[in-house]
Amino acid sequence: METSLELANMTRVQQFVLLGFPTRLGIRDALFVLFLTLYLLTLLENTLIIYLICSHSELHKPMYFFLGNLSCLEMCYVSATMPTLLVGLWTGPYHISFVTCMTQLFFFVSLICTECTLLASMAYDRYVAICRPLHYPLLMRPQVCLGLALSSWLGGLVVSAIKTKCIASLTYCGPNVLNQFFCDVSPLLNLSCTHVALTELVDFISAIVIFCGTLLVSLASYSAIGMAVLRMPSAAARRKAFSTCASHLVVVGIFYSAALFIYCRPSRIKSMDLNKVLSVIYTVVTPLCNPIIYCLRNKEVHTVLRKTLHWP
Repeated sequence: METSLELANMTRVQQFVLLGFPTRLGIRDALFVLFLTLYLLTLLENTLIIYLICSHSELHKPMYFFLGNLSCLEMCYVSATMPTLLVGLWTGPYHISFVTCMTQLFFFVSLICTECTLLASMAYDRYVAICRPLHYPLLMRPQVCLGLALSSWLGGLVVSAIKTKCIASLTYCGPNVLNQFFCDVSPLLNLSCTHVALTELVDFISAIVIFCGTLLVSLASYSAIGMAVLRMPSAAARRKAFSTCASHLVVVGIFYSAALFIYCRPSRIKSMDLNKVLSVIYTVVTPLCNPIIYCLRNKEVHTVLRKTLHWP
């Protein structure tokens, strides 16, 4: 009872301070230029891919439908976190209101959950195309593709709404400094002055279901693809398929390794500097690399790109 009254008398935190990357001014300026360039390049890549997929009928296929969704997601995803990173590098520690912080957290969690599900859907699409080609038109018909995409987006929103509500309902009574460049789950849990066991449990279970569930689907799909490729009679076809699958697995591996390390832990993370470095990998590097690996190395995309730019 005394503890409850004590907490009630405390001033609730109205804003947080995003520490970002507290380095020397010259280094901050260089990082600002670097991250701004990466941000604009990511937007340009993904906008180009969405335009090509929408404007060319030869790309109206399930694989490119999912890639279009992924590109749209990457633009939203990087735009949810990059602005606060850039402002922090430009001005120093960035003050963000409680409501704005929770809004950023909601969109970030929603988009990262959606990306996991989309990556699993894309892996399944490639599995059906390579391992069950005769059934591909039926198994990946437009209604199925639309259902998988909608499930990814809506599922991310539902999971994020639950997690954000749990975190927003905690009491924050100071300090209010987040050792991160955006509002993330673990730094917020570290600042709460109330019992967070239930919130941590919800966060851990949802992370296990979303991350591990979709990772298993992706690994199972690519394993089946690998076995099918090994049975191909043509050495050239095997090399081409392995090259494509290997590049896909690199992106999936980097994204999931960083995300699982941060989010699939049942306790609050203390190594926040390592947390920030890993956060840069899956909030900046993967949105930049995904378009290159999934689309811009693709022969069909190259063809329509040359046609669009009137290249010979």
